Amino acid sequence: MDMTLPSPTANPLESLNFTRSFLALGETFYSRVAPQALSGSHLISVSDSAAKLVDLSSSAFVHPELLAFVSGQQSSTDAFAMVYAGHQFGHFVRQLGDGRAIMLGEVTNRNGERWELQLKGAGLTPYSRDGDGRAVLRSSIREYLCSEAMHGLGIPTTRALCITGSNEEVYREQIETGAMVVRMAPSHVRFGSFEYFYHRGEFAPLQQLADYLIEFHYPQLRDESNPYLALYREVVTRTARLVAQWQLVGFAHGVLNTDNMSMLGLTLDYGPFGFLDDYDPGYICNHSDHYGRYAFNKQPDIGLWNLSCLGQAMLPLLAEDGEQAAEMARAQFDHYQTLLNETYSSGLNDKLGLKEHRDGDLELGHRFLDILASERRDFTLSFRNLSRLTTDKPSREQALRDDYLDRERFDQWATDYQQRLQSEKSRDDARRARMNAVNPKFVLRNYLAQQAIDKAQQGDYREIDKLMVVLSEPYAEHEGFEQYAEAPPDWGKKLSVSCSS
Repeated sequence: MDMTLPSPTANPLESLNFTRSFLALGETFYSRVAPQALSGSHLISVSDSAAKLVDLSSSAFVHPELLAFVSGQQSSTDAFAMVYAGHQFGHFVRQLGDGRAIMLGEVTNRNGERWELQLKGAGLTPYSRDGDGRAVLRSSIREYLCSEAMHGLGIPTTRALCITGSNEEVYREQIETGAMVVRMAPSHVRFGSFEYFYHRGEFAPLQQLADYLIEFHYPQLRDESNPYLALYREVVTRTARLVAQWQLVGFAHGVLNTDNMSMLGLTLDYGPFGFLDDYDPGYICNHSDHYGRYAFNKQPDIGLWNLSCLGQAMLPLLAEDGEQAAEMARAQFDHYQTLLNETYSSGLNDKLGLKEHRDGDLELGHRFLDILASERRDFTLSFRNLSRLTTDKPSREQALRDDYLDRERFDQWATDYQQRLQSEKSRDDARRARMNAVNPKFVLRNYLAQQAIDKAQQGDYREIDKLMVVLSEPYAEHEGFEQYAEAPPDWGKKLSVSCSS
């Protein structure tokens, strides 16, 4: 589509088509609140890819009106914070809500797609509880980069339009400077939105919320005999696929509370996340997670647990008879497990470059993962480098084996792998291309994010934009950016992130 960009003197805000679909639900679902600007606000970075989703270019953000809008200095009376509840680390909290995020508005782009613009770190809301409603530069950079990195990986996610900084002090474990991120999603409705009304016994707004999602986000479900059961099944389907995709790229969410689970199957809320460096199935990325509830290898089970909480919240919609409704919800649990396993198995085959799916393939993949775990090999690099193995000579004659300490064990596995490839007449060059298209060269490692943060805290934002280059296309080679694909130094493996990250 030919898009005419605004001239430097035109106000880009005037080109945005603001709509009010969520506001039309009524103030049972939100509280109107205006963002509170930070002192010394300034633009740090813009995601050109995200900007295009609302018919903007990154150059438009030099306009003072648009900059004021995305930094909370100017907003309409339509700004609001959403209310919801949620299970946090397994314990139900009756009322949560957007404690530091304020919805600036909903934009419908030229393709008819709706995008909510939510300003994170915008100050106190009625749901801030004991918080200050702020976000710091450190956490804002992490959310901004990882939102766009996940999109680059092809994983459903909220997007990050831009990040602004300030000179205002915010206290976390120490004094830091405040910042804001504009988060984008077709909808920010989450599992906890349904839990809020269910546990209050307010079933009319529960149905209203479900009808809203079906009307604007799942219109294909309108003619189903039971559209609410179809809605639940669709969320189960999307969640199963999402969690499988996380496992395939080595992403650990860190805070998989039900209030951080999207009804659209998006990765939502980037706090103490982490991508695996050394492969450790029990990796805990959040040092606040003292019992490892949200460890990497527990994410599939937690996804199902959270879906069971959502299913309970939707029971009044599924059937009048409570027992019948519960049975309808439970019937979806097997669907979740089957779909997650199928998605993961298929994805693991792709990571190994296998064209066909045969019995024994999953075991072959797990044996490779066992080698990585026992030797603490780098997850991302090991799969990326595996494409270098050829089928024309034994692995003991190939340089790749030098990456492994127990070379005899690797040789045994590699021999079986090579025979499996030969059995489907795999061509090395074509397989290498397939593998490099699904095994990223670049992921947002914690040490890379920290390096960008350290420089940004000194006023140098160039590292953020450099990372955006490789993270937006993580499967490409990016000559000249090889240092961003390296395994972390020792200090980088010891970084600690928490819920304030």
